[in-house]
Amino acid sequence: MTERRHDRLDRHPTVGPRNSLRHWPDAVHPLRVALNYVVVVLARITPSMRLKNWLYTTLLGMTVEPGAAWGLEATPDVFWPHLITVEADAIVGYDATVLCHEFLQDEYRTGEVVIGERAMIGAGAVVLPGVEIGADAQVAANSLVAEDVPDGATVAGVPADVVD
Repeated sequence: MTERRHDRLDRHPTVGPRNSLRHWPDAVHPLRVALNYVVVVLARITPSMRLKNWLYTTLLGMTVEPGAAWGLEATPDVFWPHLITVEADAIVGYDATVLCHEFLQDEYRTGEVVIGERAMIGAGAVVLPGVEIGADAQVAANSLVAEDVPDGATVAGVPADVVD
C-alpha cells in the first residue's frame, strides 16, 4: 500500500456546463442504478447476513468473502458496487458507507475499495474510493477514511489517522 488512493482512481472527464453529477446517466445506465438501489435498500434492512451477502454478490457483483458481515443500514456504493471487495471475516459496521465514486465539477472518479481480512469498519464511518484497508485494521466510528489503512492499524477521525 505504498501508492496513494488518488493514484488508483480512474478519472472520467465530463463535458458541458454543469457538474459531473448531472451527467451520471452517461456513466451508468439508469436501470442498473435503480436495480442497485432497490437491492441496497433491501440488504440494508435485512438482519440475515446470508441473504445480504447473497444479494451483494449475486445481484450487485461485489466480492464478499466467507464470514464477512455487513451491519444494518451499512451502504455500499450504488453506482459501482462491483468495485467493492470485502475479505473473509471483515465487518462493515452499522450505517457505514463504502464509496467507489466521487462526482466533482468537471470529472467523476471511480476506484476499487478493498476491506482486508478481519478488518473492522465502525458505525457511521465513510470509506472513499480507491482506499485499501489492511488485514486486521480497525476504523473508528464516524471516521472518514481518505487514505489507505495499514495492516493491523487503528484509525480514527476526520480525516482518519493512525491512533496506535
